Amino acid sequence: MVLTIAILSSFVSFLDGTVVTVALPAISRDLGGGLTTQQWVVDAYLITLGALILVAGSLSDVLGRLVVLRIGLIGFAVTSIAIGAAPTSEFLIVMRALQGVAGALLVPSSLALITANFRGPAQARAIGVWTAATTGAMIAGPLVGGLFVDLLSWRLVFFINVLPIALTLFLLVRLGHPDHRREGARVDYLGAILCTVGLGGSVFALIEQSALGWTSPVIWGSMTIGLLSFAAFLLRQRFARDPMMPLDLFRARNFWTGNVATAFIYGALSLNGFVLGVYLQQGAGLPATLAGLASLPATVLMILFSSRVGALAGKWGPRLFMTVGPILAAGGSLLLLSIGEDFDYWWQVLPGIIVFGFGLTLTVSPLTSAILGAIDTSRSGIASAVNNAVSRVAGLIAVAMVALIVGGSIDLGGFHRAAVVTAALLAIGGVVSFLGIRNTARA
Repeated sequence: MVLTIAILSSFVSFLDGTVVTVALPAISRDLGGGLTTQQWVVDAYLITLGALILVAGSLSDVLGRLVVLRIGLIGFAVTSIAIGAAPTSEFLIVMRALQGVAGALLVPSSLALITANFRGPAQARAIGVWTAATTGAMIAGPLVGGLFVDLLSWRLVFFINVLPIALTLFLLVRLGHPDHRREGARVDYLGAILCTVGLGGSVFALIEQSALGWTSPVIWGSMTIGLLSFAAFLLRQRFARDPMMPLDLFRARNFWTGNVATAFIYGALSLNGFVLGVYLQQGAGLPATLAGLASLPATVLMILFSSRVGALAGKWGPRLFMTVGPILAAGGSLLLLSIGEDFDYWWQVLPGIIVFGFGLTLTVSPLTSAILGAIDTSRSGIASAVNNAVSRVAGLIAVAMVALIVGGSIDLGGFHRAAVVTAALLAIGGVVSFLGIRNTARA
């Protein structure tokens, strides 16, 4: 029952992340706002998620894992219903930001629930089952989201979350486990505020500059406030008693190098997913269902071969995989430049998606292993949370810069520019890995 609760509570967060991209064109058609609205629908969620995901662990220590999980589930359900009923784009964006707060409580709390109740080989198996089930959301999301958009309404996409959340809350009542709190634990509220303002101010400037221009006091003012707040956040982490992001973790070479590589690689993934999902509908004219399924081959490759790649990386070390994988994925992104006015998925899109998928398969598992393997196992939880936050923030910034990259609209030329930038980010991730990652000696 513990494992089922952990899977269901994470599943809704992963599912929501995959269905939203498919629904973006329909949302902007219904509520208006064009590319700016589409960017904010994604980034409003990622701002609060990326800023607060590090706080979830501290909240679990102070309030208890089960309490935090219940708060996250109820908040996610309420905001999902509000998003589905949104009368305006502005209301929807505010609800997405609040949904990100709830989402920040779900994934770390569900993993903490597993690590607290399973030990040894059983824990490894439980995490494996959790990973497989949440990966299933990556397959189900685009298909379900596309079908709802094409046959029913984009609004119903957000109501999908309500049933699994209701079931999870029922199972939590049936579970009857005592909750645990850590004596003396504190939440770094000031750090959370500084991080949120830092990300929010910077992202606001990046998204709205296309409308207001860089010379606008609103743009350069919000960028200045954002950068100063984020600098203050880092300074706060240096001296806080219970920091959200312990900076001493970055003394480990593979940890800081792996996180730099993560920033480039996951920024590229978010940029590619956003632009491809929108262009296939608005530019190539595919229905939402087919646009959602377009990237499915890459996900299938990851599911089939990630465990094998992880085993080989454990044998040979992660450096080779983290170098070759991103560069191969960059080649897949460049293959998407073959997309032209006479659109053909099978010859213009599928080859690039397959090469891209093989590159990701070589990258993701060794990347995670290198980062977590660089840190003592007693601190693997916070190390994983930091890496998760880095990947979310990288995606947040990449989506915020879409208008700058594509030139204002995701037409064919804009799509090609985004493909080149995606390839460049991936290639930089591979170079960073080659120069920085070190293979540790096997016992």
